[in-house]
Amino acid sequence: MLGMSLLSFLILTFIGAVVAATYHYVFRYRFLDGNDAVIGKLIIGWLGAWLGSPVLGHWLWKVENVYIVPALLGAIASIHLTILTAKALAKFASIRPAVTEEKKEEIRPAKPAVAA
Repeated sequence: MLGMSLLSFLILTFIGAVVAATYHYVFRYRFLDGNDAVIGKLIIGWLGAWLGSPVLGHWLWKVENVYIVPALLGAIASIHLTILTAKALAKFASIRPAVTEEKKEEIRPAKPAVAA
């Protein structure tokens, strides 16, 4: 049978929520403020926890088809890289091109013509 059990979903949600809350409220490592940012981190953390075992491997503690350590590391990596990418893109977007100095010609008023 394909799919995920409710308990597996809740474990991944709990791991994502713990990592998201830690990053947002404890470390204060954030790009956006407010509840939307926490919800976004929770979603990214859940995806990272879900991809943790397939990417990092199946090792140590297993609870209902969820390997805890790879899921935790996946959630940490995904949240951290998402915030880091957003900060890097914001910094890149705010860079202004270097302004080269143009030679300015001095305009002097001409001497008035002398009447003969």
